[in-house]
Amino acid sequence: MKKILLIEDNTEIRENTAEILELADYQVVTAENGRVGVEKAHHEKPDLIICDIMMPIMDGYSVLHLLSKTPDTANVPFIFLTAKADRSDFRKGMEMGADDYITKPFDDVELLNAIESRLKKVELLQKNYTQDLGGLDELISDAGGDQELKKLLESREVRSYKKKSEIYREGDYPLYLFCVIKGKIKTFKTNDDGKELIINIYDKNDYLGYVDLLQESNYTESAAAMEDCEICLIPKNDFYNLVHKNRQVAQKFIQLLSNNVKANEEQLLKLAYNSVRKRISEALLKFHSHLVKEGTASNNMKISREDLSNVAGTSLETAIRTLSDFKDEKLIEIESGKITILNLEKLKRLKN
Repeated sequence: MKKILLIEDNTEIRENTAEILELADYQVVTAENGRVGVEKAHHEKPDLIICDIMMPIMDGYSVLHLLSKTPDTANVPFIFLTAKADRSDFRKGMEMGADDYITKPFDDVELLNAIESRLKKVELLQKNYTQDLGGLDELISDAGGDQELKKLLESREVRSYKKKSEIYREGDYPLYLFCVIKGKIKTFKTNDDGKELIINIYDKNDYLGYVDLLQESNYTESAAAMEDCEICLIPKNDFYNLVHKNRQVAQKFIQLLSNNVKANEEQLLKLAYNSVRKRISEALLKFHSHLVKEGTASNNMKISREDLSNVAGTSLETAIRTLSDFKDEKLIEIESGKITILNLEKLKRLKN
């Protein structure tokens, strides 16, 4: 049973509203003024707060301000209840972080619909969605499944790309959000001499191309297939309809997509400060982690030496020389172009 804190100084309105909420199967905690409301918010930890604006001792704006400063109440949905319908009041409340406004007098259905809508959006933020198309489908369904969101499902296109095929190029304007169905994709930057630096590697169910899409800027990196791939293309406008539909869905979807941002920052630090041996070991372990992600238990990997050097941010000659050193140290074995990790733990210690 969801708990609602109702802060209202008018006794009749407070009692009548509490009765409506209790009949709708909500647990209701009431407060007769803002100061008592703040105390009960911290003590009762409600799932949602309904608060009048014009009250003695402490008005609704002050209540919202104080609760937004405390971690355990900052994210509780907050609905203002007021007899004032002036546009400036609406704007002030929303700018302060209120989730909704209900103007008195109101009917039962209006109140209950507003509460249900806010609680549903909180559930979206708390729910853990898988980072794949299934998770996206579930998020869209939970978000309401209206016509704009349904188009995201209906307009999908799946394209096949051969190994080394270009997905998009640095400087192009983004038109799609990409999701890998099968295969591996690399994103990379190229310097004036044509040397590649691989930024990231994407596997099945990973999204890519979303950072520039969100910024509405040209691609700052290129993407190409490392092996034969299938990729789902979600049109830009349908993607925008999803993330701009409401704040809670946008936050959850962006969180779903942004898991690799921190990893990219760490990679740049390692490229700047780590030795070549550490960077090559890091690159080997990165490719190995993709095998683990795919459920492949073997330490045997087919890796292009060029891709390995581009991930490590070093020359091809240096990468080959370092691999030879690792082979002499019995860390890896190289046969027919395949690299087999012989001592995974020692390789991890070398990276660290």
